[in-house]
Amino acid sequence: MLYLVDASYFVFRAWFSMPEDMVDSDGNPVNALYGFTRFLGDFLENSNPELVGVAFDTSLSTCFRNEIYPNYKANREPAPEELKNQFARCRDITKALGLADYAEERFEADDIIGTLVMFMRTQGVNSTILSKDKDLLQLLNTGDIMWDYAGGKRLHYKDVLSAFGVRPEQVVDYLALAGDSVDNIPGVPGIGPKTASALLAHFESMDKIYERLNEVAEVPIRGAAKLATKLSKHRDIAYLSRRLTKIACDVPMQLDLVSLKRVSPDFDTLNSLYDEANFGPTLRRQLDRIASQF
Repeated sequence: MLYLVDASYFVFRAWFSMPEDMVDSDGNPVNALYGFTRFLGDFLENSNPELVGVAFDTSLSTCFRNEIYPNYKANREPAPEELKNQFARCRDITKALGLADYAEERFEADDIIGTLVMFMRTQGVNSTILSKDKDLLQLLNTGDIMWDYAGGKRLHYKDVLSAFGVRPEQVVDYLALAGDSVDNIPGVPGIGPKTASALLAHFESMDKIYERLNEVAEVPIRGAAKLATKLSKHRDIAYLSRRLTKIACDVPMQLDLVSLKRVSPDFDTLNSLYDEANFGPTLRRQLDRIASQF
C-alpha cells in the first residue's frame, strides 16, 4: 500500500487550530509547523508505512488551471508570509523524516497525488490518500482508500456512492455540474448537488446528459422541465468546469518505487530543525519511538 499525504490540507488545518503564540527563538510563528510535524510523527509512529509520498501546493496563481480560467481559486486570500515560511520548513521536516516530498509550480498537490496513484496502479499497488478533499475521491478504485486522518474515518471505493450520491468515476462530472465554491468553479447555474447526483444516477455521465437532453425532463427531480434549457444554455461552462475539476494524472515527475520507499530519518537534521523551532520534549520522544522502527 502506498500512502499519499495531501500536505497542504494538514498544514492549513494546523495553522487554524494551533495557538498563534507558538513562535521560534526569532519570534516567527511555528504553529502550523508544529501541528504538521506532530501529525506526520503520529502517522509514522502508528502506521509504520513502507511507501509514502507527501505532496505540497506551491501557489494559488501558477497552476495550469489559472491559464484555462483566470478566476480559478480567485476567491481565496493568498497565504500570509508567516504561513509561507512555515510551508518551506514543513518540507524540510518531511525530507528529514525520510519521506519523499513533491511540489510542482504548474500543478497542484491533487495532480501529484493523482499521478502517483495511477503510476502505482500500473505496479499493482493500491493507494491510501490522507486528506478530506472530496476532489480526490475521483482517484479511488477498488482497493484504494481516502483516509480522513483527523476524523478517524476511512472511505473505500464502495462507500463513495452512499456518502456523496455518486460513484468515484462520476465525481468529476458531479463537481462540473454543481460547481465548487471552495475552488471558485462555476458549474451550471441552477444545478446543485442533489440535482447533479440525480442526473448522473439517471444518465451515468455528463456526456450522456448532453447527448440526451430531450430526456432530461423525464427525470423525477424538482424543476426537471426547465433543466434542459439551463444545461443547453450553459454547456460551455459545464465543460470548462470539468476541465478544472479533473485531476491531471500525467504530471512530468520522477516515478519509481525507490523514490517512494521510506528511509531512516536524519535525526541530526531533525533535532537541529526542532531546536530552531523551539520544539519541546514531546516531539523528540516521538522521534525516539520512530527510530525504533528502523
